[in-house]
Amino acid sequence: MELTPVHFFSHGSTRMLEAETESGDYWTRCGEEALAHKVKGVIMMGAHWACLGDKIEVATNPTPSKSACPFVNPALYQDWVPQADVATAQRCIAMLRAEGFQASANARFEWIHDTFMVLIKMFGDWRTCPPVTIVSMNARYDPHYHVKVGAVLRPLRREGYLLVGTGGAIHNLYRNRWADMLRYRESLGQEVPPEPWALHFRQAVEDVVLKNRGPALRKAMVRLMQHPVYRDAQATDDHWMPALFAAGAAGDWEDEKYANVLGAETWELTNMCNSQFTFGRYVDNKDEQEKAGTGTASALHGLHHMTATGTSTSTGTGTGTGRLGMVSA
Repeated sequence: MELTPVHFFSHGSTRMLEAETESGDYWTRCGEEALAHKVKGVIMMGAHWACLGDKIEVATNPTPSKSACPFVNPALYQDWVPQADVATAQRCIAMLRAEGFQASANARFEWIHDTFMVLIKMFGDWRTCPPVTIVSMNARYDPHYHVKVGAVLRPLRREGYLLVGTGGAIHNLYRNRWADMLRYRESLGQEVPPEPWALHFRQAVEDVVLKNRGPALRKAMVRLMQHPVYRDAQATDDHWMPALFAAGAAGDWEDEKYANVLGAETWELTNMCNSQFTFGRYVDNKDEQEKAGTGTASALHGLHHMTATGTSTSTGTGTGTGRLGMVSA
């Protein structure tokens, strides 16, 4: 089987589950595409579960519950049943251990909204959701560590697994404006434009993803943590680690053939930018593979998006010059 794509989704606030947004529509289309290609399972790294010391854990709870999802109608998620994949979780643990990670099972982990709200949008009927494996972060937030986690699990893409990182392109809760959400359960009303630091980092993320492929993507995504306004955009590193996991999973030399796309984007709470990226695409035969090598994206992943000011722009693709042939934990 050819490689599946890899997604980096910015899950935003919990309001993204209830609100009608371009990002939510994109998650749904990605879910439909996954079902159409009969993906075997979904392997996710979220932004709300991290392990101390040198440890990394994989969820093996066969019947997990879900944590509360505030500011949304509980009916949207309470009856949606998680589909845990214990067998694949054990495979992930074995693969990680073989590469030197202190990986272990967590049979008590309960799902958190950073993962299940995206899955609900992707697979509204829980009975259609492929089996899901959730991998933790490590609380030291070493970028190379999380790139390598994605790289180690990358071979599962060829078996039909869909790898997803769910965090945030810009996710600084201290810089958001919360009044409307607290008063009215509304997060999308942009009464004023995003602050300059948010616009600058948002553009830097887009440039890095669309202009780099393969090992260059891994290197450039790590380097964004040294951007002058990175700490403004990410008050803590937890919501950026899933992006590095995704880059690791989509950053092999073979991945240079496939274009990365910005599929949708939603601004919330003035300064939170929820960019939705897909690395690569489904390739069904050799002819399709050759087309992918030209940088042609699928019809699903339109290259137009809406900026914070509402102006339609076109995002180009290119090839980066950086290289990162190997990463280490």
